Amino acid sequence: QVHLVESGGGLVQAGGSLKLACAASGSMADIREIGWYRQATGKERELVARISVSGRATDYADSAKGRFTISRDNAKNTVYLDMNSLKPADTDVYYCNAVEYASASAVTAKYWGQGTQVTVSS
Repeated sequence: QVHLVESGGGLVQAGGSLKLACAASGSMADIREIGWYRQATGKERELVARISVSGRATDYADSAKGRFTISRDNAKNTVYLDMNSLKPADTDVYYCNAVEYASASAVTAKYWGQGTQVTVSS
């Protein structure tokens, strides 16, 4: 049982920046990765970036490469998404996702936060 709470969303002008935070709590022993996804109205949820708990592996959507940076602070059980050079197309609800593994290759559960709204104006 893992609880995720996102924060840091808001309204920003195109070209600006936001820093999202995902605070995790609960049974984290088997959580291996945490990621950020986004979903606009009428669209499917899609990956933005993800990071292993170790911090040694990251993955970014093509649209995020060079603009967004995912990082983690394990001491605070928090994962961040630094968003720079924001565009109106980045307007979405952003969700935090934590993935639980029974082994190195067996996913047993996925947990989601409630989301935080990011709106980029032109």
